[in-house]
Amino acid sequence: MSLIGKNIGEFKAQAYHNSNFVEVTNESIKGKWSVFFFYPADFTFVCPTELGDLADNYAKFKEINCEIYSVSTDTHFVHKAWHDASETIKKIEYPMVADPTRKISEMFGVLIPEEGLALRGSFVVNPEGKIVAYEIHDLGIGRDAGELLRKVQAAQFVAEHGGEVCPAKWKPGSETLKPSLDLIGKI
Repeated sequence: MSLIGKNIGEFKAQAYHNSNFVEVTNESIKGKWSVFFFYPADFTFVCPTELGDLADNYAKFKEINCEIYSVSTDTHFVHKAWHDASETIKKIEYPMVADPTRKISEMFGVLIPEEGLALRGSFVVNPEGKIVAYEIHDLGIGRDAGELLRKVQAAQFVAEHGGEVCPAKWKPGSETLKPSLDLIGKI
């Protein structure tokens, strides 16, 4: 069953953000674009490469009014300890959400129940709280922040320009398509 167009459910979680513990809720994310970036666990191998890549590209997400929320089933205390221990994770300026109850991971369909971990899932959520794009990877497959940024930009463009769609490899400033009978069989 697809999650596209689904409102994210109610949740309340602690996050480690800018040297503080803060609360993140389904209500607090509304009004801006969001990316929920699930990963299996802190102090692992592929995860810091992905989170570091997001940290390196975080300013680009902020420029387009999009907040990143990394999420694992670890506690907010573990997020702080990892932040303090790892040079890569020290670069993170976005909220690191704790999901020890696994409620958020289950809501987004990424929970591996028998392991208590989340699959690698990336979810683009619009300002109304609806999922507009997502992908889920097996544990060994890392993701690319540049491609995720492009997906957010495409989702924003489509939301702002009703009737236009973004073709493969579209980037801001590139040509879009206006679906019509004239295009059928011509592309």
